[in-house]
Amino acid sequence: MADVHTPAQRSYNMSRVRSKDTKPELIVRKFLHAHGFRYRLHDKNLPGKPDILLPKYKTVIFVHGCFYHGHEGCRYFVVPKTRTDW
Repeated sequence: MADVHTPAQRSYNMSRVRSKDTKPELIVRKFLHAHGFRYRLHDKNLPGKPDILLPKYKTVIFVHGCFYHGHEGCRYFVVPKTRTDW
């Protein structure tokens, strides 16, 4: 597979991609806390390591951003040029 970046540049770019404390996740957490929900974060003992765990309700929340899960009219989501069926 051809890459437009050097291995060092690709490594740097990928190191900037956050998996925790993203802006959408912080918005959801702030909303939940303001409405009286108490939660735990990133429980490693559960499959998929959910972003937010509400133990009282036995519920987990996964927060996915626009980059991977675009919605209609989103300026951040771009359909890939290759393997679009996948």
